[in-house]
Amino acid sequence: MSLLEIRNLTVRFATASGWFTAVEGVDLSVEKGEIVAIVGESGSGKSVSMLAVMGLLPPTAQVTADVLAFDGKDLLTISPAERRALTGADMAMIFQEPMSSLNPCFTVGFQIEEALRLHLGLNKRQARDRAVELLTQVGIPSPAQRLSAYPHQLSGGMSQRVMIAMAIACDPRLLIADEPTTALDVTIQAQILDLLVDLQERRGMALILITHAMGVVAETAQRVVVQYAGWQVEKQDVYGLFDHPHHPYTAALLTALPERAVEGTRLASIPGVVPGQFDKPSGCLFHPRCPRADQRCVEVRPVPAGPELGEAVCHYPLGGAR
Repeated sequence: MSLLEIRNLTVRFATASGWFTAVEGVDLSVEKGEIVAIVGESGSGKSVSMLAVMGLLPPTAQVTADVLAFDGKDLLTISPAERRALTGADMAMIFQEPMSSLNPCFTVGFQIEEALRLHLGLNKRQARDRAVELLTQVGIPSPAQRLSAYPHQLSGGMSQRVMIAMAIACDPRLLIADEPTTALDVTIQAQILDLLVDLQERRGMALILITHAMGVVAETAQRVVVQYAGWQVEKQDVYGLFDHPHHPYTAALLTALPERAVEGTRLASIPGVVPGQFDKPSGCLFHPRCPRADQRCVEVRPVPAGPELGEAVCHYPLGGAR
């Protein structure tokens, strides 16, 4: 049994003009100790999918799925008390913006110790000792002194390390990292990624890495899920995806990597933008930006191909018959 099982996940939001579908038909399974990356441009529904798993979407959201289960527990039907016990303990999440994810009104120590007291039942002294141990693990110098610091007194990289310490405090079996290196400089990004992979290996937890950086995916992930405009358009192991992408969108993302640029030519790009609430096209959502699109793509919604073609949601997957 997979640690996390998702089948046909759909997330809609109530708006003044009706329902807006942000995520549709996402299928994903994550095994114990596995690293899975979810990639795509901003607006592809990556974060929304995982916030639905965590139960952290606003009341305006409607979440439906054929299966949404963690370690056999149905996340759609468990009670609020069971959900609170699960979130932060067995499942944890690192959010995009460390500077805004921490509460500015409380010290770092209070915010780490709160989770330890609530989920593990530690007393004040035990929680403080554990918090010092966690800050040491994530590479923060003078950890005992840092516990009394407020978030505004920390750098971006230091704040992200505190967020990681909070996320791993209760030894979760699944850690979701949502763009964990956003707004950090390049050297700090590398340190944070190395830290996450090291923690994942030492603790044996499953890691879902949400990112739009394909280079990060190549270095860390075992399997990759590609999302576009709320659709899951391809799923492959990392080597297969980089060597033989099957969806034109995946191929375009890889072609746009600076590492694949040809000297003396312009860096490749994908024309247009990800469609939003009011401009979603008919047929294939990617067809306005796809050089392979024809009238069938404009009129008919594609269905997923077989596993041998990366389950690409495309009428004409690369490597298949046209």
